[in-house]
Amino acid sequence: MNRMRRWPVAGAVAIAIGSAWPVVANAHGGEAHAGPPGWTFDAWVSVPLALSLLWYLAGALRLRARSRARPTHARSLRWFLAGWLVLAAALVTPLHEAGQRSFAAHMLEHELLMLVAAPLLVLSRPLGVALWALPAPWRAHAGGAGRLLGPPWRLSTAPILATLVQAAVLWLWHAPALFDLALARPGWHVVQHICFLGSALLFWWAMLHGGERRVGVAVACLFFTAMVSGVLGALMALSSSPWYAGYTAAGLDGFGLSPAEDQQLAGLLMWVPGGLVHVAAALALLARRLGGEADGAGAPD
Repeated sequence: MNRMRRWPVAGAVAIAIGSAWPVVANAHGGEAHAGPPGWTFDAWVSVPLALSLLWYLAGALRLRARSRARPTHARSLRWFLAGWLVLAAALVTPLHEAGQRSFAAHMLEHELLMLVAAPLLVLSRPLGVALWALPAPWRAHAGGAGRLLGPPWRLSTAPILATLVQAAVLWLWHAPALFDLALARPGWHVVQHICFLGSALLFWWAMLHGGERRVGVAVACLFFTAMVSGVLGALMALSSSPWYAGYTAAGLDGFGLSPAEDQQLAGLLMWVPGGLVHVAAALALLARRLGGEADGAGAPD
């Protein structure tokens, strides 16, 4: 098990991006769409999602048969299944196709990926389970690879650096030139979604698995992130003119909103629910830290 612990979040990244890749690559492209948005059941969407789920479940069943720590494994399974379902909701349901004509729907898709799916997958620590689905000789090489990736992984999941990277990704990709590029070019849309999901996985790992000594830093980083994303969302919500030519050219978004109203709704989604998630996570970490200190103070010498 020690070998597998050296690769905890690499598994979250691999499984999440592997699951999301097919639909992420299905770019919006600015095409005209008539009628209500539909489900995305293309083979290059549903097959990788299904395979990632089967891969994890195969490892979970094998590990369960060999381990006595069943409550811990059951909890990790619940986290993973919840994160996987959110990925599917964002990438397969009509929400994904709705994002082709509505910035608000596109924003909701991004929020689900970064604020819900990413932390759930990080909490599940999936690689330790998923490795058990592989042949034993392959598992034997995990320790060496983990030692090789250890230093860069610790650097990229340092709380302050992970926070700054995610903030930079968020602001840069919402710059009009880059966002319109992602709307118009499928390849750049792939890069955009990988940046969002990847930076979110690194961020939430740093926040949730940074250790007790970093709880104070994590709380500060979460409040900082709530402020940074809130400012960007507020700028969108309070703007009277749309920022993105890709959505402006489409006119009414198909749901009765003008481009400016659609952007204002998208900004509110980033500003309010997004901020609440980060603040709630900060308060939960702070409460856990204070509860631990209280238990320690009350323990007999």
